[in-house]
Amino acid sequence: MKNKLKNMTDTNLLLTITIIVFFLMYIGAIVFQGKGFLKPQTFFNILNANAALIITSVGMSIVMITGGIDISVGGVVALVSMSCAVYLDYHDGNVFTSILIALGIGILFGLVQGYLVAYLDIQPFIVSLAGMFFARGMTTIVNSAPFNVANEKFIALKETRIVVPGMGSVNKKGVYVNAYVEIGVIVALLVVLIFFFVLRWTKLGRNFYAVGGNKQSALMLGINVKRTKFISHMICSTLAGIGGYVYFLHVGSGSASHASGMEMNAIASSIIGGTMLTGGVGNIIGTFFGVLSLSTIQNIVSSAGFDQAWWTGITIAAMLCIFLVIQSVVMARKNK
Repeated sequence: MKNKLKNMTDTNLLLTITIIVFFLMYIGAIVFQGKGFLKPQTFFNILNANAALIITSVGMSIVMITGGIDISVGGVVALVSMSCAVYLDYHDGNVFTSILIALGIGILFGLVQGYLVAYLDIQPFIVSLAGMFFARGMTTIVNSAPFNVANEKFIALKETRIVVPGMGSVNKKGVYVNAYVEIGVIVALLVVLIFFFVLRWTKLGRNFYAVGGNKQSALMLGINVKRTKFISHMICSTLAGIGGYVYFLHVGSGSASHASGMEMNAIASSIIGGTMLTGGVGNIIGTFFGVLSLSTIQNIVSSAGFDQAWWTGITIAAMLCIFLVIQSVVMARKNK
């Protein structure tokens, strides 16, 4: 067993720990919180509620693997939601163009922030902090009052459900109810699979790890460090735009307070999923399970009767501390 652990890469070791922790928490939820967690729809509801967070967390992980950070993603999600809502309701827009608007906002943020970080060598925290303030401010300028979207075609898309065969359950009235997921979940799973492939089997993915692991070594290997950093921020912001539209599909409204704290949840999910703040280590599958773990612990706390927001915050803080300690142990093992 010792030799097996010794031969595991840091990324695989952290991924294994994350998956084990998630399953232990979910089993604990079933044991202590009742049979509600046994229903497949309970798990699917976690995916439905967190599809946008999964997408933004994937982008965050890619930036963190290169040794950077992006705290503007929550603001971008809010700006996308409000812009698309105003376009659809106030300008009689169509769904396809609203999707292009979401992508355009994400790409624009990626171009500006990526250029400032990669080519002007400004600290990513400062750049993305400015981006966060700008996005939140622009959201209020676009429209200050929250409202629900009434566009019929958008509502039809929002209410589309994809049935999961054989995973339904019988309700209290004895009626069989199909299990389902929203469209956003399919988008989120596709994003996870695509970027898992990119990181694991492409040259670009290897470049991300190399730049995050040691920038000087990456330069000596002939890797274009600036371009790699630029691409990582482009991907992160573009995914924030996509995540913004998925979030918009889930809530069906525009509000300046939307996605408040999402950037912190994305960072927390990435860390819990095994992505190291120092860069060079991370896994998209781990990030996916990090989001699930974060949501599961929130559900457990809420089901236990601790509905106050601070209990959730305390629990997440405890989880982060545990995983940061685990990462420190891994780093010590690596250095040794």
